[in-house]
Amino acid sequence: MTDTQRRIQPKLALVLALLTTITSLLTTSCSDPAPTNNQGGTPAASSGTTSDSSQGLKIGSLLSNTGDLASIAQPLPNAIKMAVDTVNGCGGINGAPVTLVSEDDQSDPSAGTAAMTKLSEVDRVAGVVGAFGSGISTAAADVAVRNKVMIVSPGSTSPIFTTRAKEGKYSGYWARTAPPDTYQAQAMAQLAIKRGFKTVATIAINNDYGVGFEKEFVTAFKKLGGTVTNEANPTRYDAKGTTFSSEVKAAFTGKPQAIAALVYPDTGSILLKDAYEQGLSKGVTIMLPDGAYSPKFPDQVGKDKDNKFILAGAIGTVPGAHGKALEDFNKKWTATGKPLTAYLQHSWDAAALIMLAAQSAKTNTGEGIASKIREVAGGSGQEVSDLCEAITLLKAGKKINYQGASGNVDLDAQGDVVGTYDIWQVQPDGTLKTIDQVNIQTAAGASAAPKTDTKPSDKPAQKPKVEAKPAATPTPAVPAKQG
Repeated sequence: MTDTQRRIQPKLALVLALLTTITSLLTTSCSDPAPTNNQGGTPAASSGTTSDSSQGLKIGSLLSNTGDLASIAQPLPNAIKMAVDTVNGCGGINGAPVTLVSEDDQSDPSAGTAAMTKLSEVDRVAGVVGAFGSGISTAAADVAVRNKVMIVSPGSTSPIFTTRAKEGKYSGYWARTAPPDTYQAQAMAQLAIKRGFKTVATIAINNDYGVGFEKEFVTAFKKLGGTVTNEANPTRYDAKGTTFSSEVKAAFTGKPQAIAALVYPDTGSILLKDAYEQGLSKGVTIMLPDGAYSPKFPDQVGKDKDNKFILAGAIGTVPGAHGKALEDFNKKWTATGKPLTAYLQHSWDAAALIMLAAQSAKTNTGEGIASKIREVAGGSGQEVSDLCEAITLLKAGKKINYQGASGNVDLDAQGDVVGTYDIWQVQPDGTLKTIDQVNIQTAAGASAAPKTDTKPSDKPAQKPKVEAKPAATPTPAVPAKQG
């Protein structure tokens, strides 16, 4: 070997090593990240606006496993997984298994935005079940729409979504299986009048959910002849606050017969315990919304000096579940050994609608789901409540009208459903028991099948009729504690 060859050989080796490294980096950067499957199933290829039916449907859940809403929302991902497992057990969607990726929004809009961004842009899901809190869904929906991902909430009930949908801000990529608080506020107002309350005060968590509910309740209660004692100066509390002494005093000023406490469990429990300790809640009925419907809530508020639950006798409203698929769902859920809690059926239905819409569209994209979700939810097709039967019909080219566990899930042009509300009461032993039911039915013509386009309706919403009647099939009593 010559001196010249000896000098060239190290340089040549260095060049070859650099070329190998560059080639490896280019190969890695040009490939998609490995699919994530937090549920232990078979990973499917990423699904987004560029996916096709051969890649497999990929959906996400965005719910509150931690934070202020955790005591209500923690069981919900299990209902979604149960729906996915049921569909995969009968062949999946578009000939392939469905993959589920679950994220925790931490009951916080910022965390929810980050999680939704991950689901949309990294995991590249086509649809998402979530969020639960309205403030979180407000933030997450913007990310979903931007990425053409269908988002279906099982529990965000603020009226603000109806308004924004009418303004065309969601382009058909938003829906929810729980009815808006436009209706729940009327149910609570009806309940107050039925109990003989002429004066009620409000205290609300200062977010889309609390403020939206408060405004609708004030309007509804006044129309029924009631007086809201703090209407001119509504009491609202910081969602991240830890002490609420001044807010409590303000709400109880005026000596109302009842307080509509539009709260979440963690912060609401501090607030109501403070009201008791100040002696302000004595003789005043506490009225609670779905946001506080947690089996742990009476324990969080605590007991009095006689070891009795402070919340005993409190009453509230919550969207009920009275759909044709309810019995079958309840059997499936009971077999898991977990207690039945609120919004499980709404979560199942949200996942079902996303999957059925993808099958109807014959594509695993957000655009495809958005184009078909209203048709499968409440179109002119064959009524069906069994998921496997629904998929079989869709594969055969037939249209369906899915009848859910929570209700008929007929989505209107704004992605809303009209629901039934259970009236519940905190029992002396701290359990939550359904004691009544309020049916909300729209005026004549609203029961007709909705149009199957995704454009917001130009027609004003019809005023609903509110009719209270005893529950024919009460929701199972919710135990004070759950595992």
